[in-house]
Order: sequence, then structure tokens, then C-alpha cells
Amino acid sequence: MTMTLLDIMRTSAVIPVIAIDDPDHAVPLAKALVAGGIRVLEVTLRTQHGLAAIRAMSAVEGAIVGVGTLTQPDEFAAARDAGAVFGVSPGLTDALIAAAKSSGLPLLPGVMTPSEVMKAREQGFKQLKLFPAVPAGGVGMLNAIAGPLSDITFCPTGGISQETAPAFLALKNVACVGGSWLTPKDAMKAGDWDHITMLAKAASGLRG
Repeated sequence: MTMTLLDIMRTSAVIPVIAIDDPDHAVPLAKALVAGGIRVLEVTLRTQHGLAAIRAMSAVEGAIVGVGTLTQPDEFAAARDAGAVFGVSPGLTDALIAAAKSSGLPLLPGVMTPSEVMKAREQGFKQLKLFPAVPAGGVGMLNAIAGPLSDITFCPTGGISQETAPAFLALKNVACVGGSWLTPKDAMKAGDWDHITMLAKAASGLRG
């Protein structure tokens, strides 16, 4: 059964934002996160190894792999062909909307203001990433727009930590949060996958 974007967002309390500097890290990292209860993985295209990492991680049992930092239309089909089942972008443009629709890749687009939320909704997007979440107003911003834009579900990302995540997850219009704290570069470089599994276990219990 194909999962909807909302299904995917509700699967994990935290979606780790992953940048792969070493392609050999992809599989053990995915296994460590899944072992800790974090199944939804956003692999960004911020490094040259992004697509290869998506391909490798998609083969890990239990992993639901998406592609992040989509900024160019041609990246959608390439990521889908590599095995990504959803996409995340920092913003939303007409070209990205067209690429999302033509590729069939469900898109979680970034928004920062109420006007951007309304424009995204007009294009059929009801699951959105508040980005950058903390500079955009964080919990206060999400509370403020919950009334007039009550049909929108968010994944706030940007500036959120293990300590601040629970306040976001407690909001009725938040399904999950995005964060990079689950994949610290020093632990990845050292191959300390047990530490990453421990972080994932802590994160998976944040929703209560």
C-alpha cells in the first residue's frame, strides 16, 4: 500500500535531515536510525553523494527514504528513480510545483509566512515544512496560524533540538519535526552507530 505524505509524516516524531559526506556511511546510518525507531529519513542533496545514498538506504529494511533540499526541477525525477518516496524543498516555486506533479513525487514544500502557506494551499499542498522554523517564529508562529489555516499540517524544521522538539510536537498542527541532531558528524565519522541509535530512540519517544 502506498503511503500518503501525511502517513509518512506521522510515522516518525522526528525526520532526520541527513547530509552524507562518505557514501560508506549510508547503509549503517540508515540501519542505526531504523533500529532506534526512526524510519523516515530525509537525505539531502547538499553533498555529491545524495542520490547514491538514497539508492543505498532505500534497500534497508524498514527505511522510508525521502530526498531533501530539492531546489531544481530536474532533481525530482532523479531522486524518484534513486528510490526516494517523498521530497522536501526549502521553498516553493512554479517550476518545483510542475516538477512535483510531473514526477509524481509527493512534495513537502518549505514555507515561512502565512501568505506562502496560502499560496501553497492554493496549489494543493496541505502538508508543509515551516522553514526555517525558529527564525520564522517557532511555536508562537504555528499557534498563531493554527486558527485561520487549520487544515494545514506542518513539519517545522530549522533550529529545533532534542530539548525544544516536544513543544513543537505538542501542537495540534504539527505531525513531526525535522532535525539534524540525530546524525552528528563526529559520530558518523567515527562510525559510532550505537550512539546514533541511542539518539534515535530518544527522538522516537518525544511524541509521548
